[in-house]
Amino acid sequence: MVDTDWKSKMVSSESPKLSSKLHVTIPSPFKVVAVSSPISCSAPAACSAYELYLRLPELRSLWSSRDFPRWSNEPILKPSLQALEITFRLVLSVCSDARPYINHREWNRRLDSLVTHQIQLIASICEEDDQSAPVSDGRSSLSLLPQLATWRKTESLGKKFLCTIDNEMRRCKYTLGLGEQNVSNKPNLRYDAVCKPNDLYRLKDNPYADHVDNDENQTLYVLHQILESWIHASLSLLNRIDENINEEKFGKASSDVYLLERIWRLMTEIEDLHILMDPEDFLKLKKQLQIKSTGKNDAFCFRSRGLVEMTKMSKDLRQKIPKILEVEVDPTGGPRLQEAAMRMYARKKGECDKIHLLQGMQAVEGAAKSFFFAYKQLVAVMMGSSQVESDSLSQIFMEPTYYPSLDAAKTFLGEFWGNLG
Repeated sequence: MVDTDWKSKMVSSESPKLSSKLHVTIPSPFKVVAVSSPISCSAPAACSAYELYLRLPELRSLWSSRDFPRWSNEPILKPSLQALEITFRLVLSVCSDARPYINHREWNRRLDSLVTHQIQLIASICEEDDQSAPVSDGRSSLSLLPQLATWRKTESLGKKFLCTIDNEMRRCKYTLGLGEQNVSNKPNLRYDAVCKPNDLYRLKDNPYADHVDNDENQTLYVLHQILESWIHASLSLLNRIDENINEEKFGKASSDVYLLERIWRLMTEIEDLHILMDPEDFLKLKKQLQIKSTGKNDAFCFRSRGLVEMTKMSKDLRQKIPKILEVEVDPTGGPRLQEAAMRMYARKKGECDKIHLLQGMQAVEGAAKSFFFAYKQLVAVMMGSSQVESDSLSQIFMEPTYYPSLDAAKTFLGEFWGNLG
C-alpha cells in the first residue's frame, strides 16, 4: 500500500470532495527489484561464424574509422550512411533477381519504406549537427543512388529516394549530395569521404558466394549487414545518451533517446524483410550454411554480439533514473523514486526535458521488447514453430518493466485522478 497526502494538499482547493489521504494498491510487478537480464551471446564459435559470414571485422573497421576528429556526429552518422548505402545495393540485387516466383511488387513497397525511414532517421541525426560536419560544393560520384535513379528497373524508386532526401533534409544545415535537387543550394556533405562507398562495395560478396548456389544467400547477407550497421550506430548513440545525462543535458539526451527508439523499430522492419524470401530457397540456404540452433536458449539473433550489447545498454538506461530525479534509491525499498517522479510529473515547470527523457526511455523499452517479440514470430514463420524454443527470447519481452518506479508513479496518479470528484 502507498499512503501519501502530498497530492491532496496540492489540489485541495480545487477538489473539496477529496479525502485527506488516498490509498492505492500498487500491483506487485511495480516493486523495485533487481531483475537479471536473460540475454547473453550464443557460443563463441557460433558468434564467430556469424561475424565471418557477414565480414563484420572489415565492416567494423569502416564504421570505426575517424576521418574527421572534430566532427562529434561521425561515430553515429557514418554507420547510418553506410547502412543506407548497403540498402541501395539491396535494391539493385532484388530488382535484378530473375526468379519468376519472387514477389517483386511487395519487395518494392517494403524497400521504399525501409529507405524512407532510414533517410528520416539520418536527417534527424543531421538536424542536431554542429558546424564541424565536412561539407563541400561537390556531389557524390560513388554512391549507387544515382544509378538507381537512371536504371529502368529502379528508376521510380531511385527518383523517389532523391525527393525524400530533399524533403527530409530541409531542416538541416546541409544535404547529402547524392543528386537530390537541393533547391535551397545548401552545402553538400562529403558523402564519399564519410561513407566510403567503394570500400563498402568491396564487401558486397560473402565468403560463401562462390560455392553456395542460392539466390537468397545475397539477400540474407545484405539484410544483416544493414542491421549490424544500425546496431553499431546505436551503440555510439547510447554512449552519447549516457554522457548527456551525466552532464545534465537532459534535452539532448531526450532527443537521442527517441532516435534510439526509432532505430529499434527500424530494426524490426529490417528483420521483417525475411518474410519476402522464398521459403524453400531460404530453408535450403539454412542447410547450406549449416545454420542450426545449439540449445534451448540459443536464439539465432543472439549470435550478434552487437545486438546483445545494444539490448543490455538499452536496459541499463534505468540506472540513470536516480540521476534524473535527483534522489537516491531508498535502501529499504521505500517509494522515494516513485514520489520524486510524481512530484516531477505534477510540477512540470522546469522539468519538461526530464519528463520527455523519461517518456523516451520507456518508449525504448517498448520498442526493444517489440523487436524480440516480432523476431520470435518471424522465426516461426520462416523455419517452423519447432525452431522457436528459446526461453531467453521469451523472457525478454515478458519480464517486468525496466522502470517500476515510473510505472508505480503513473499508476498512483491515475488512481488519484480517477478518484477525484
